[in-house]
This record gives sequence, structure tokens and C-alpha cells, in this order.
Amino acid sequence: MCLHSVQKWAVSFGKQLTALSARYSGAQLLQKKYKDIEGTVKMEEVDGKELVQQFAEEMEEMLGRKMKSVKRLAEAAEEADLYHDYNDTLEFEYYNSMLINKVDEDGNPLSLGGAFPLEQNEHFNKLPVNVQMSNIQVPTNVYNRDTDIVNGVYMSEVLDDVFIENFQKDPTLTWQYFGSAAGFFRLYPGIQWIPDDNGVVTFDCRNRNWYIQAATSPKDVVIVVDVSGSMKGLRLTIAKHTINTILDTLGENDFVNIIAYSDYVRYVEPCFKGTLVQADLDNREHFKILVDELHVKGEGKVTKAMKESFKILNEATAMGQGSLCNQAIMLITDGAMEGFEGVFEEFNWPDKRVRVFTYLIGREMTFAENVKWIACNNKGYYTHVSTLADVQENVMEYLHVLSRPMVINHDHDIIWTEAYMDSVLFNTQAQNLLLMTSVAMPVFSKKKETLSHGILLGVVGTDVALKELMRLALRYKLGVHGYAFLITNNGYILSHPDLRPLYKEGKKLKPKPNYNSVDLSEVEWEDTDALLRTPMVKGETGTFTLDIRASVDKGLRVMFLRNKYFYTVIKETPFSLGIVLTEGFGNYMFLGNVSIEEGLHDLNGPDLTISSEWTYCETDIDPAHRKLNQLEAVLQYLTGKEPDLECDALLLSQTLFDAVVTAPMEAYWTALMLNSSGIDDGVETAFLGTRSGLMRVQRYAGIENRLSASFLTSSDKENLFTLDQFPLWYRRAAEYPAGQFVYYMPRQDSRDVFRDHEADYSATFSSDEVGVESEEARGRERRETSEQVEEDHNGDDDEDGRGKFNY
Repeated sequence: MCLHSVQKWAVSFGKQLTALSARYSGAQLLQKKYKDIEGTVKMEEVDGKELVQQFAEEMEEMLGRKMKSVKRLAEAAEEADLYHDYNDTLEFEYYNSMLINKVDEDGNPLSLGGAFPLEQNEHFNKLPVNVQMSNIQVPTNVYNRDTDIVNGVYMSEVLDDVFIENFQKDPTLTWQYFGSAAGFFRLYPGIQWIPDDNGVVTFDCRNRNWYIQAATSPKDVVIVVDVSGSMKGLRLTIAKHTINTILDTLGENDFVNIIAYSDYVRYVEPCFKGTLVQADLDNREHFKILVDELHVKGEGKVTKAMKESFKILNEATAMGQGSLCNQAIMLITDGAMEGFEGVFEEFNWPDKRVRVFTYLIGREMTFAENVKWIACNNKGYYTHVSTLADVQENVMEYLHVLSRPMVINHDHDIIWTEAYMDSVLFNTQAQNLLLMTSVAMPVFSKKKETLSHGILLGVVGTDVALKELMRLALRYKLGVHGYAFLITNNGYILSHPDLRPLYKEGKKLKPKPNYNSVDLSEVEWEDTDALLRTPMVKGETGTFTLDIRASVDKGLRVMFLRNKYFYTVIKETPFSLGIVLTEGFGNYMFLGNVSIEEGLHDLNGPDLTISSEWTYCETDIDPAHRKLNQLEAVLQYLTGKEPDLECDALLLSQTLFDAVVTAPMEAYWTALMLNSSGIDDGVETAFLGTRSGLMRVQRYAGIENRLSASFLTSSDKENLFTLDQFPLWYRRAAEYPAGQFVYYMPRQDSRDVFRDHEADYSATFSSDEVGVESEEARGRERRETSEQVEEDHNGDDDEDGRGKFNY
């Protein structure tokens, strides 16, 4: 066999494959249709600076509505408490979310239960809820008829009217709530609370990040733990649990270190010697591992440990590091100490700038006076922790002390949390969880007789689904490779298409550890000089350009792109928004114009869909519209049946234009189906997509004969238009000159394919900019290497489980 023969075979195979691709895709017809209307199409350059400002302003407006709702809740709660007289003998029946709609053995409603109507609601992820009232959750370890609980629940009943009013003013609101300092949690709309597998509810609103951040200002904390010989056994176990609980009350805006002492002083993490580190999730989890390894030995000498703690805090203040706000030392000991008074006289008096909180561990009370003296003489709080069950409630007390200056000064600071998945709240499957951020605000007592005491009543808040926020960064304006992302003022990602917060365990998806402390530098890793990260963290506005390698197809392929980054701060929040436009297709949009009548006719084709994740029309404002999918909403709006729908005029115009221009494809594909000669073996699906999110699909083979039956289904996100990206086949096709097909072979199902001696091909192509923007695209600098071209045309393995040729 000679080289010449192989070359002839390759040429022959290539011609046959190209002919097959052209015939069943209809690409030449589609290109001709776009060429015919080229003279009527207007090209428009995208202004990235203007676009990022527009998106940021719309996000600011949306988040501003949430903040106004929270302020109304805080004002109502404070007003209700002002006129509520505490009653030691108050009896009040309320709806406990654990007990509603349940009966005892005799069929009678449970106490604090009763009939509580619930109905599935589209807006609340189809959960059964009651939008007419809230109900109450109380942790298992809190007595639900405690006098403080009953008085607080009675006082906060007034919030129901505010919850409903807020929801009417802003129908995009999700969960609204009031977390009480007494421990109960009022949630609107009301739900049935599902206990864990052990039948208990460990959820305590006071442990949640939104509560802790709103209740206190940022803080520097040094935890000092006694590991002398007297702390052995249960005492050490309680001490470790106390440290871990304190760590759980810290967040990204706090700074921390941990010192252990006996005969000598040592840092639990030697690398952090003499400094404070940010209390992000990674550092907190690292500390917990090291704390678990602590062991006891020797005699407890607290003086050196306290001196070292004051030294850390003083140096942080002097150098402008740490939180630059509250400072505290947490002393955890069984009380065996002496000669410590001079330390406070030297380092903390008379200003008492550093608060000292003391935790006396164990049942022994011999040294209680010493431990209490330290706290009381340093503006702190003394706590006796005799059992593991005492830890949670006692640790929370320090938050109330740190909140007193805020209460007295009435500093109603609004806080925003990092991204999180609240898997605790509704016990739902991780697959259904959305990344959220919460906005929260403290609620203070305004009574004159207690004003000087600085009493925190609790925290009000609401959740914001980041997916809904990112809908405002319109995909069709960002282009084929463009995207938008959000970060916090700590550089952590709120939303980014390359953030992968879930992993698969068996058949279930679960949140990854530390999923919400992923730094921008970990996904925009080519920003090696922090030219993007640093100004965004500082809340600046700007732009710069970077050559990047974008991985697609689950990391199997790389595209070489030149990205333009535009960024700005979202005012009144700690968030910054960035958008990316890619040189080439990202620089331009083309605008066509057809009549509504003509477009409506072609939108009704059975082969046509539009992106379910894009917002052509806003269906979440009016409850009557929530059951409409996007295509139904568009048709209802354009036919005048729902004129009150808020729709994107530019996107609708582009969608109608694309529907008209691509309409002949349906007839072309149908003619092939009806051709007497039949369909060639192995040809299964043809489809096209446009920049407006429109898709047309023709199935040449019945489902019983299709090897790629799952292709272009909702589970196959990479091949659909989503909030995060254009489809995989669309992105890859856009990087090739007009008129070329891109081929590749399956990876996942390759063994089955080759075992059966069959190849599964689907003709794919993108109609976007064909014969229009493609003229501009042809002039771009092509960055494919010869290896890439060889890879694509040799049909390298691919994970999607089907071969494709892209146009």
C-alpha cells in the first residue's frame, strides 16, 4: 500500500463527507438566504464601556429594591417592639413550621400546628408555600414555648403585612425573613419545615452568615486556648468545640489567629505567627483541622499568651491591617491562672480598646472569679461552658456584646453576603439549588429604658438568586464568546461561567467544599499581574485586553481568543461587575428588520425554539405570566393577548428577523425527509442557531433509531443557549472561516460506537453572521494552529457521545 493510494482515499472520503454535510445541513441554502438580505442589514459596533455601565445600573436598581424591602422590615420590627410590653405570662398560639398540618394519634392537630394551607408556587421553585402568611421555625434545642420566644413571635406578627406589601411592590423578591436574637426564625412565605434524617432541626438562624455579618461589625479575633494538663479529657473536647463554634461566627471581612498555651506559647499554625489572616472558609477549615490535633501537656501560664495576643492586635492596628474595626481576644481555659493583671494594665488600660471574652470550661468553678474578672475589666463577657450542649448558646453571646455600639449608635448598616447554596433551609436536592446572596439589616430596641443597654432584637433579610441578577447581563449583547461575571470586594466569585460549585457523588450533585471562596484569579488565571482583579476589588471602573486560552467541551479543546474586559462597581453594594467581549464576533451586532406579521408566521414552526434561559419577556412580574415559557410569552405579547408583558424590543426584533430568514430551512429539511431515495444511514439530526437564541431542529431518524437520542435536550446544557454560554457547536463553528465544516468524533460512547461498527454524525451549523458578520470575521487574525485543524478534521474523540460537523 503506497502513500499515493492513501491520499486518494482521503480525498475521496473528504469529498463524500463534505457532500453529505452540505446536503443534510442545508448550509448552502442558509448562507444564500443571508447573502440575499445583506443589503438590508445594519452593522453596529458594541460599546463595552457603555454596556457594562448599563448592566451595572440595572443590577443596582434591582438590588436597590431588595434593600428598600429590608429597610421596611427593620423599621416595622423596631416599631412593633417599641409598643410591645413584655409579658412573663403571655400565651400565644403560632404556626410552628415543623408542626403544621400534622395530627396526633387521635387525629387532633398538634399543639402549635393546625391547618396551614400550602400550594406549589412556580416563583419559589415549585415548593408548597403559603403566600398569605409567614410561619415560625424554632431549633430543636430551643423550647418553643419559652417566654422570650412567645413574646418575640407575638411582637413580630406585624411583619406579615410588610412581607406581603414588599412582595406586591417587587414580585421578583424571594424569601423574606426575620431572625430573632432569641432563636426563632420567621420566614415568608410560610413553608413546611423538613427535619433531617434524625428527625431534628439543627438550623439556627443566628449561625447563618447573614445574621452574624449584620449583627456585628468586622472584627479581629485572637483565640487563646489553654492546653495545660488540667484540660485533659472532656474539657479539651469542649474547648475544641468552642473554638470551632467561634470560627463559624466569622466571615470574609473578619481576621483571626489561634494561640495555644501551657508552659510555652505556640501558634496552631506556625506559618501565621505574629499576624492575622482573613477568616475565609479555607482558613477557617484549616484552623479546625489543626485544632483537632491539639493535645494537653504541662502547666498553664496565661501571661505570655495574652502578651502575644495584644502584640498581634496592636501591630495590625499600627500597620493598617486586619478589619480596622472591632478587636477581641477569646480566652478558653479551665481557670487555673495567676499573675495576669499586669498584662491588661500594660496593653489594654485605660482605653480598653480590645475586648476580652472568657470561656470557663468544665464543671469546676474554683477559678471562676479570675476568669470573670478578666472579662468584666476588659469590656468583654464571661461564660461558663460545662457541657458540649452549652457551647452554641454561650458562644453567641459575644455577638450581642460586639453589637452594642452599633445598637446604641443606631448604625443600620446593610450587608451583603458571599454566594452560597442554602441546602439546610429546605432540605432540597443539590441539583435544584441556586447560588444566592442575602441582603440583611440589624433590628435594634428603641425603648428608652433599654437604649443604653444596646439590645439587638435580631436581623431581617431577603435572598437574591444570582441567576436572576445575571439575567440582566443580556447574552445576545455579549456575543458568542462573551460573558459577564460578579465578584465581591474580597475578590471572591459570586457568578462566573467557569465557576463549578457542584461535584458528582454517585447520582447526586453536591456542593464542593469551599465553593463560595473561589477567587477571581483561580478562573481568570491568565490575569497573572492582577490587572483585572486588583481594580475590581477596589471598586474601580476600567478596561484592558488580554490574550487567553478558553477551554471548551469539558476541557478537551482550547480556543485562542483576544478578550476585552470591561468592569465597574455596582453602587451601594460590595460587588463589582465585569463583562468580556471577544475581538471579532464580540465587537459587532447586526440588525435586521421584518414585520411582526411576517415574523409571527415563522415563529410558529414546529422545528423552532428560543432559549428558555434568556429573558425575551419578563414573566416573573405578574403571577399570571409565571407559567408561560419564553416562546409562549413572546407569542402572547406580539399577538396583543398580553400587551402588559415587559419585553426586550431589540431582542424580539432580532428573533423575528432570524425566524424569517431561516424559515426556508424547515421546507428544505422536510423535502429531504420525503425524498423517495430515503435518508442516508447514520444521518440523524440537523439544526441551526442564531445570535438571538433561536434554534431550528430536524430529526431525520426516529428516536428508536437514534444513537444520539439525548442530544439537544435540557440535560445536554453544553449544546443549548444558556445564561452562561452559547452552545458548544456554535462557539467552535464561529472560530472557522465561513463555508468550512468542523468534524469531531464521540468520546464517551466511543466504545459502543466502534463495537457496533457505526458512526453517529449530526450536522451542525451556526447561521449567526453567515454572509454578514462573517465578512468581518474572515479578516480576523486566525489563531488556530495546524495541530488544532488536524485534530478537528481527523475527528478526535469527544465527550458528548456523538460526532458532529459544524458550519
